[in-house]
Amino acid sequence: MRRGDGLLSHDLLPGEKGPKDACGVFGVYAPTEEVAKLTYFGLYALQHRGQESAGIATSNGKKILVFKDMGLVSQVFDEGALEALTGDLAIGHTRYSTTGASVWENAQPTLGPTATGTVALGHNGNLTNIEELLDLLEERAGEGARARFDAGLATDTTVLTALLGTDLFPTLEETAIELLPRVRGAFSLVFMDEHKIYAARDPQGVRPLMLGKLENGWVVASETAALDIVGATWEREIEPGEFVMIDANGVHSQRFAKSDPKGCIFEYVYLARPDTAIAGRSVQAARLEMGRTLAREHPVEADLVIPVPESGTPAAVGYAQESGIPFAIGLTKNAYVGRTFIQPSQTLRQLGIRLKLNPLREVIEGQRLIVVDDTIVRGNTQRAIIALLREAGAAEVHVRISAPPVEWPCFYGIDFPTRGELAAVGHTLEELRIQIDADSLGHISLDGMIAATNQAANRLCTACFTGEYPITPPINARHLLATQPVEVAP
Repeated sequence: MRRGDGLLSHDLLPGEKGPKDACGVFGVYAPTEEVAKLTYFGLYALQHRGQESAGIATSNGKKILVFKDMGLVSQVFDEGALEALTGDLAIGHTRYSTTGASVWENAQPTLGPTATGTVALGHNGNLTNIEELLDLLEERAGEGARARFDAGLATDTTVLTALLGTDLFPTLEETAIELLPRVRGAFSLVFMDEHKIYAARDPQGVRPLMLGKLENGWVVASETAALDIVGATWEREIEPGEFVMIDANGVHSQRFAKSDPKGCIFEYVYLARPDTAIAGRSVQAARLEMGRTLAREHPVEADLVIPVPESGTPAAVGYAQESGIPFAIGLTKNAYVGRTFIQPSQTLRQLGIRLKLNPLREVIEGQRLIVVDDTIVRGNTQRAIIALLREAGAAEVHVRISAPPVEWPCFYGIDFPTRGELAAVGHTLEELRIQIDADSLGHISLDGMIAATNQAANRLCTACFTGEYPITPPINARHLLATQPVEVAP
């Protein structure tokens, strides 16, 4: 059984695995609009949340059509494909798998039969009680149902799709309302039948999900930035534990569980677009404040503040503003590298991070640098960047990180490594500084990071920093919590 569907490659060495988030979802009900094109541009805005595959499902009231493929949104769809996806309502999905093969069969939206027609579903997050759900599927769909999914090819999304298709209830809405209280973990769902759009968010609201208003319809999306792109006005967030149905009569809401907000703080640190707002707080503003806090908590004498682009840029700007040390671009990122399936030759592999980043020697030579990034995962990328900067003539390299040390895996959709693979586990700050070859190293405090979000600490999930999980991790994944520290590669 594969764990959740998930994104987002860090600025990494070739072949190195970094934090990835669960996917991006989008849905639109707009009878007078070209819904496939609206969904296309919505997914385009959510491309950062999933870069392996993309898909769109539409309905004309009689049947659902699905088009999906491997690749970026702009690679999967062309004008002809979008013209063929006719209808009044649509959902879309961008995906980055967290484990196992990235194959067409696991691209979303997933499709399945229901008691009255068809369901198409897109999922952002990761479920933690998949074994219980498989038992439920066996109970409802008959003997052998679980075996088909236990073959190792299923995702939690396909299991949800199959459960929504069981015919115990006369409508998809009734089936969903009965099923959702049984589901545990992180799930922001957008799904549809031939006539209606549905959306649901887990009781903890781990992953974001937004509701927007078009002139002649409604939009649901992972981030407010996607609403902006399609000209929708933000209405509100889908509440944790809320189920929403959208049809010709508008938006209908009901609760399937009590709200217990535990939004993922890593959305503010790294995952969401800077032009998105979550729980009323601009992500850009939060990252700027994290940088300012870093400057207060970890000052150092230096000549320039430079970011690791793009993830470290807002915090670097904040650090420069607070410290009074000039901000500069010292590393140039190749914006067109993207995700490649071509393995670099040994010669290129030895060049390491240069495939993505190259130093500006005239900026950094002879300078004492403060290098700002969002996280240290394994540490190999930071070590490679520091080596680049020293080769280019940097006099000193002081590393500042706008998140606390990552010490615990995530079970809610971010594909962090196991504890044993995380650089901060089992090492002191000084040991880690030596391993990455920095002149100094400072992480923002947990309290400082939380304060930057303008959210109460008890409304946030900080498990990857604290090990305090708001939703019980799956039993069959406890091995990921084992501690076997590893050294940063030379």
